[in-house]
Amino acid sequence: MDKTAIKNYAIWARTKLIEDIKYKASLLGITEKGIADALPQSTTQEQYFDIGTREPYAIRGVQIAQRRSLAEAIKKKAQESDYLTAYNSIIEEVAYTWFNRFIAVRFMEVNDYLPCKIRVLSAVDGRQEPDIVQNPFDAKLDYTSAEEELISQHQMNNEGDKLFNMLFVKVCNDLSKVLPQLFEAEQDYTELLLNISYTDQDGLIYKLVHDIPEENFDVNAVDEEGKPVGQVEIIGWLYQYYNTEPKNETFALLKKNVKITKERIPSATQLFTPDWIVRYMVENSLGRLVISGQLVVDSGQSLVDSEEERIAKEKELAERFGWKYYLPEAKQDADVREQLNQLTTNNYSPETIKVIDPCMGSGHILVYAFDVLMQIYTQMGYTDKDAALSILENNLYGLDIDKRAFQLAYFAVLMKARQYHKFILKKQPQCHIYAIAESNGINMKHLAYFGAQLDELAKPVALNQMQELIATLHDAKEYGSIISVADYDWDLLHQFAAEFDISGEMNLFDSFGIEATQQRLQELIAVGEVLAQKYEVVVTNPPYMGSSGMGAKLSAYVKQNYPDSKSDLFAVFIEKGNNMVCANGYNCMVTMQSWMFLSSFEKMRKNILQTKIISNLMHMENMVLGIAFGTAVSNFRNCMIKGYKGTYNQIKLSDIVNSEPAYFPVKENRFAQVSSDNFAKIPGSPVAYWVSENVIKNFEYDKIGDVAKPRQGLATGCNDIFLRYWDEVDCNKINFAAISIKNAVESAKKWFPYNKD
Repeated sequence: MDKTAIKNYAIWARTKLIEDIKYKASLLGITEKGIADALPQSTTQEQYFDIGTREPYAIRGVQIAQRRSLAEAIKKKAQESDYLTAYNSIIEEVAYTWFNRFIAVRFMEVNDYLPCKIRVLSAVDGRQEPDIVQNPFDAKLDYTSAEEELISQHQMNNEGDKLFNMLFVKVCNDLSKVLPQLFEAEQDYTELLLNISYTDQDGLIYKLVHDIPEENFDVNAVDEEGKPVGQVEIIGWLYQYYNTEPKNETFALLKKNVKITKERIPSATQLFTPDWIVRYMVENSLGRLVISGQLVVDSGQSLVDSEEERIAKEKELAERFGWKYYLPEAKQDADVREQLNQLTTNNYSPETIKVIDPCMGSGHILVYAFDVLMQIYTQMGYTDKDAALSILENNLYGLDIDKRAFQLAYFAVLMKARQYHKFILKKQPQCHIYAIAESNGINMKHLAYFGAQLDELAKPVALNQMQELIATLHDAKEYGSIISVADYDWDLLHQFAAEFDISGEMNLFDSFGIEATQQRLQELIAVGEVLAQKYEVVVTNPPYMGSSGMGAKLSAYVKQNYPDSKSDLFAVFIEKGNNMVCANGYNCMVTMQSWMFLSSFEKMRKNILQTKIISNLMHMENMVLGIAFGTAVSNFRNCMIKGYKGTYNQIKLSDIVNSEPAYFPVKENRFAQVSSDNFAKIPGSPVAYWVSENVIKNFEYDKIGDVAKPRQGLATGCNDIFLRYWDEVDCNKINFAAISIKNAVESAKKWFPYNKD
């Protein structure tokens, strides 16, 4: 994968898009200075705007409604801050929306996933003119007669770019039927601000097609060694690199003591997880859950004949699945193994496994979890089609505060499903991947008209729960997945939001916007349900943010709700993940290593060691994850078994070759299989997995202070007379050889060395 080309394009494309969108908005009288009125000669069918030229700029028909929608969106946003902030926020939103759509269409056309069955941004034969522009009527699109006439008109006038713009918007509207969360329905104001060209060699489309190798988008492309070179992973890299400049801006402001606002949290904390680390995380959490169940299915009993046989069987199963980063469980004592066996059930059904990434970013972890789940389903006799559908509807869950990340994660997971099920998009499966929704600004008066089909007993219960959920999710984008949501009657809440009745006393003014309220209620319920339920596997790369960078609201929230982990957001997420996972489930996170050692995390660390077992932990040097500090992948199991031996290994930067470890695990790098009981024997309970048994035993003795009170040692009686700094004494008068005070006194050298704090 050509990451240099991907990075260069993503950074450049963001700047280019914002510039182009601002220019297009200025033609509509919308600038960073304000929103201008249409010129007096405007009518209901045609509006004109002064752009400083002889002829004003004109918009017609649906464009008028789109422009009005754009102006209203900025004004509404300005109520939360100020006009300039709102203007820039909406421009940024339109820019990343089109960026995401360009990437999605490019990915789909390369892999022949587009419903229109024709290339939209490029040509199969390599010509500059896209196939859809060459042969627009070959596309499987439902053109109206007016659209057909307009296509013919553009062709006759050789208006290639105008035709291209029209057809691209048409394709996006067509994709809204199968990917509604990424491609909005018609008459969205984002269409009004689009201005793209396939002929401009300095334009977005030309560079996307020509600068990034096509095989980077092709899920079937492999190199000479048979390794995939194109995969859904490219979506994640594009997302990370697109955020490069906003991230730099945020940290520059942080140096000036400007706290990280909720709008900047995504760009400040987003970090793409390398593929091999994703595989390690998923294989040793979801994979471990699966293999423990598979051992029961294969053997018909909970206990394999010996620990050696069990380890050999684990290795065999992992190799069968192709899991190169899976580490078999350490040898356990008999009593520990017996307790582990009691936790394992032979009621093994893949539909019951719930996996969540609560900070999903662009969905990289979810995509690989999808592949692992597919292996499980197909081994148990499911067809690819049935398995893919079931995974979307029963197994995978994801949340993120960033809408642009949500769009890409949603797209990436559905594209992964499309690899296994050709018609999955037409089936419109229930996909449990959401952007965190917040309840700010909901019209509470509208609630009285919902729950129209509920009886007199159920409706007030639903109304009360809905009000509580709205209160809980206020400012939710500030806090993200660390919010705790009560376990409400979710079926009842879904019924409550499903219907409203305004046929009674509600007047037209009061009912205005009730459809939008309904949509927002449904979003809140969906997000709330995901936050409330428990999961067999929690796996994520959470945001890293020290308390000094947090805004006032976030800082106050973590201090109140997560006092033991409040020093950094990554630690808060470790605690939250341990709360989200069900009994005996796994919480696997890649975080900064500091939770393992620092005193600021001692309470959290002790709580983990007393209530969880560390199944395995991979400790990584600076830059292994691509950042300039040490990190660790910690895999916690939600149970407590004294004497359980976890597996610990270290990865050094020198071990990484071609973006992954040359060997795994590296046994020379502090590889250890030890019980976390040992850590509690060391003051502060650091996760010092490499410490020898002899060192551990040293901490088992009583401290000197526990057996005898401290007494003062050597004292001068008067420091001012008898003590001097080294530079105050003639070195010829220092007696380095003196072995007693008497010898020193009798010698001509009156001074001798003395250590003192």
